[in-house]
Amino acid sequence: MSLTTGQKAGWGLADMGIVVFVIVKQLLILAFMNSFLGIPIAIAGAITTAVLVFDIISDPIIGYFSDKTVSRLGRRAPWMLLGAVILAASIIGLFAVPEGFGTNESLIWVTIFFLIATLGFTMVSIPYGAMAGEMTLDKKERSSMTAWRMAFASLGILIGGALIPILAGDTRSGYTFAAICVAPLIVLSIWFSVFFTRNTPRTLLPSQQNFSQVVGLVIANRAFITLVVLYGIMTLAIALITAGLPFAAMYLILDDGNSLLSGIAKGLGTLSLMFAAFVIGSIISQVLWVKLSNIYGKVTAQLIGIICYIILLVLIFFCLPNFNVTLLAGLFILAGMTNGSYQQIPWALYPDLMDVTREKTGESIEGAFSAVWLFGQKVANAISPLLLGFILSLYGWKETTEGITDQTEAAINSLQISMTLVPASILGLAGILLIGVYLPQHNKIIEREA
Repeated sequence: MSLTTGQKAGWGLADMGIVVFVIVKQLLILAFMNSFLGIPIAIAGAITTAVLVFDIISDPIIGYFSDKTVSRLGRRAPWMLLGAVILAASIIGLFAVPEGFGTNESLIWVTIFFLIATLGFTMVSIPYGAMAGEMTLDKKERSSMTAWRMAFASLGILIGGALIPILAGDTRSGYTFAAICVAPLIVLSIWFSVFFTRNTPRTLLPSQQNFSQVVGLVIANRAFITLVVLYGIMTLAIALITAGLPFAAMYLILDDGNSLLSGIAKGLGTLSLMFAAFVIGSIISQVLWVKLSNIYGKVTAQLIGIICYIILLVLIFFCLPNFNVTLLAGLFILAGMTNGSYQQIPWALYPDLMDVTREKTGESIEGAFSAVWLFGQKVANAISPLLLGFILSLYGWKETTEGITDQTEAAINSLQISMTLVPASILGLAGILLIGVYLPQHNKIIEREA
């Protein structure tokens, strides 16, 4: 039975709420601790990484128990319904640091709520990813589902990267207000997704395999494991860009008031304008990447996306620092378009690889696959703040409680390189591995199916 448009769109809707937290942890936490709580950049990066390592450890556990869950709602829905509430409430707590707290107390407060928020995030994201393999076995339907997912994910990016900074207004208390405003959007998007997909095909019976057997089955799928590594490498590049963007909006993208979009930049804020441009590019590129995938194949389309991304990052490097926000907004639209391949194509590939194990063993362990699939992404997200914090601190980056302070030329240059040339090099490595390692494995699977 084919999925309806409402079911495919309903599945994609949950990612709007999920991505809000992805943006919060990638874009806002590091800058919030360094610029508003006075926490040194190296310490803030280390704490962020430590919390995200906990997130990595919890993934396989949640995935395993998700596969084992018995419920009239299926295996995934109970986790998503409860996780949404935990996630939204914890984001509010994350930013609601009491005004009288010193640096150490603030650090403990943020760490505790960050840990709880990541647990809620895992409770939603792992079962959600597993549904991609349960709802349909049709590869074209999965591509369509992924397109809907990316459309709603782009809205989540806009909420996390543009709306929250606008509502926050560059003040510490403003971030608490912004979190309170977006929390209902997070919960409702996930709850409505569960509602709209309630009648889709799903596996009701729990897996009979123990934990070690499940892990063994996933690891035995070599093409899947290679794709996990590739996706993690690409994510590291994107996460470095994202983590550095709030600092770039303060120190590298400087509006002189004379460009076409200066009025908008003044009203929305530079960070919000750049993120809005990025989301516009991401949304308009979705159809393009679907067509390129259909014409040239998903692997070739992903390679095209990587090459375009590298070229764009080098161009941005030579354009920074810059006083023309209109030029930078245009570049960020192009960045969103190239990033669209990273957002869409790997997510369309990985459910197909789950089918290989299901057909070979008869085991339905989508939750375990979802946990491992996000492993590479979360490792990259955990490493990026530590890496960025280390590089910036190496060149004397200063902390403050006022939002912005004087930085040395060396520190500014290190920021510029960290979010352009370093990610470009990482993406180059991903491109080499995509062609040299993953493509032969991918072609073997296609030949076997034929």
